[in-house]
Amino acid sequence: MKKSVKGLTDFIWKSPTAYHAVDNLRARLLDEGFTELSENENWKLKKGGNYFVTRGGSSIISFKLPKDDYKGFYMIASHSDSPSFKIKENPEIESAGAYVTLNVEKYGGMLCAPWFDRPLSVAGRVIVKKNSKDGAIGFDSKLVDVGRNLVMLPSLAIHMDREANDGHKYNAQKDMLPIFGDEKSKDKFMTLIAKAAGVKEKDIISHDLFLYNRVEPTVWGAADEYVSAGRLDDLECCYGSFEGFIGAENKKNVIMHVVFDNEEVGSTTRQGAASTFLKDTLERISESFSKTKEDYLVSIANSFMVSADNAHAVHPNYVEKADPVNRPQMNKGIVIKYNANQKYTTDAVSGAICKMVCEKAGVPYQTFTNRSDVAGGSTLGNISGTQVALRTVDIGMAQLAMHSPYETAGVQDVDYLIDFSKEFYSSDLQ
Repeated sequence: MKKSVKGLTDFIWKSPTAYHAVDNLRARLLDEGFTELSENENWKLKKGGNYFVTRGGSSIISFKLPKDDYKGFYMIASHSDSPSFKIKENPEIESAGAYVTLNVEKYGGMLCAPWFDRPLSVAGRVIVKKNSKDGAIGFDSKLVDVGRNLVMLPSLAIHMDREANDGHKYNAQKDMLPIFGDEKSKDKFMTLIAKAAGVKEKDIISHDLFLYNRVEPTVWGAADEYVSAGRLDDLECCYGSFEGFIGAENKKNVIMHVVFDNEEVGSTTRQGAASTFLKDTLERISESFSKTKEDYLVSIANSFMVSADNAHAVHPNYVEKADPVNRPQMNKGIVIKYNANQKYTTDAVSGAICKMVCEKAGVPYQTFTNRSDVAGGSTLGNISGTQVALRTVDIGMAQLAMHSPYETAGVQDVDYLIDFSKEFYSSDLQ
């Protein structure tokens, strides 16, 4: 397996939730000598320093400062979350006198059918009590990953639903409740979670827990040209842009790697793209350089964002679903995404800049637009722009089965994204 795609699949396998993805990025940044900052403390930034800050445990912004003054901010933004099923409070449900199922709800817009008949597990975080000598309310957040095949969503046999292959409308409250165990497993779920987190069950106050697919990532195809895994949308962009960021230097600009949470549910959270997280970070960097408000606005005008979120590859069995001419293919390079109604931020200027970066990096590029009679999705670029108005281009890597728990992308595209990202971070735009 190629080193780059092996790095991607390892990252995905170790990142069953957004919390784990950010924690893995945090660990890598510390290994690379970055300094961790906290939003609830004063920042003392030094020119030439490398820093990062997290919010909510599921979003992270890392940045490298030039040794002298800077012109603008160059950033690639992606997201840490993927569609899944979130486990509700009081999760256990007794069923048929024979099972304990878990009460879950949909997070994001997923394809439901692929979740059936495959091993699933549970991961996320638990909030536990923290003793405080002065009587203040205190708590700790603990990551948890059960890390074994734990639950399953069994399909209803064809004998009991003869029309199953003619299409089925799934009811999340009825059809999507996974089996946790037999009747003897009652009241055991939180005990199991506490053990996996290494805490006492009585100390758990609340939790953010999700189902995830336990099928390992794999490389396949006649020439090993495809990679399949859960959460390729958007951990592929997160990983590839991060590798480019780590290897890049820029003497004139602040370069930034930005990962938001909650893109799959609209980004309107404290740690989402619609939050003040990016704006707050930019302003604090500006103040550390003793810049005036006007200086800050000038630097924003000289800045550029690449909004990186995977794109739809043309499907071999549903060619008619694609635009007549803008049909991205896997392993054919960066996908630049356009939409007349600004679901994507790309315009003639930002698209041209992206194409020139690709050419300089020796990376191929292609374009995506939806069919004109099909409404498409949106991503974080235009949402982030409501807080910080930057020149922005929307890109992605071509993939199939978007929002399935097991998606497919191109092996070569991982290298293309790393090369593109490193070139972008090292550039100086006129």
